[in-house]
Amino acid sequence: MQRLKSRRQFQAVLAGSTLARTPHFALHTVALNADQVDLSVKPLFNVPAVWFGAMVPKRWAKRAVTRNALKRQIFAVSELYHAQLPTAAYVVRLRSGFDRVQFTSASSDALKLAARNELHQLLDRATQGRTSAQALA
Repeated sequence: MQRLKSRRQFQAVLAGSTLARTPHFALHTVALNADQVDLSVKPLFNVPAVWFGAMVPKRWAKRAVTRNALKRQIFAVSELYHAQLPTAAYVVRLRSGFDRVQFTSASSDALKLAARNELHQLLDRATQGRTSAQALA
């Protein structure tokens, strides 16, 4: 599994389709080099593999501790699912904040567990959509 690094890679994936949503997260995807028309330009995704990125904006997670903890959870859970996902680029985006009343600590075990459970739901939906589409083909 490769990690997205450049702004151009993130923008390309976010311009693609939304594969799945949960109350706090959204999974965006794009086929590798789908926009590659000019062969003189360096490709965004030079290795045919599953590419993964995480976006946790300050708008929804104010503290750096929280943003880093959520990113670690995103990459840990995505590592479990990368074999089930087709070769493409994916971005998991935090789309709303976790309740500060319920999760008072910036990096509590309860927050990590809630995020992890929701990420499992998100990636389960993404992989189930793929397996049902394969069954129809």
